[in-house]
Amino acid sequence: MRLLRSTDLALRVLMRLAVAGESSPTTREVAADMDVPYTHAAKVVAELQHQGLVDARRGRGGGLSLSAKGRTASVGGVVRAFEGDGDVVDCEGGASPCPLNSACRLRGALRRAQEAFYASLDPLTVADMVAAPTGPLLLEIGRASWTSQGS
Repeated sequence: MRLLRSTDLALRVLMRLAVAGESSPTTREVAADMDVPYTHAAKVVAELQHQGLVDARRGRGGGLSLSAKGRTASVGGVVRAFEGDGDVVDCEGGASPCPLNSACRLRGALRRAQEAFYASLDPLTVADMVAAPTGPLLLEIGRASWTSQGS
């Protein structure tokens, strides 16, 4: 299964914020760390904030932080929220709907596979994703990026 770019970015933002410690990076800094356009990062951060996973403060001393809900959020839940609950294939849409639609077993099989994919991610939390050895590596990547931006 291929994730949407926004889903991938949402997971990476959550992981980045989980290792931020006391620092509160801005959306612009997170976008630079992730090497994505600011506008894409801003949309994802806004959705994460809407879901209660990220806290955002404006102005001087502002920035982003992971909420308590964000730290314990299920990776499967985040993926579902960003991917939507639609079918893997669109059997009825488009200019030419599938002629096998009424007797097809493929759609059901793909739906079960999609649910198995989500179910395998459900027990994992954002905190699990940044546990050692990942968390320290993310910190080093962030520090290298922060140091080079400051010089």
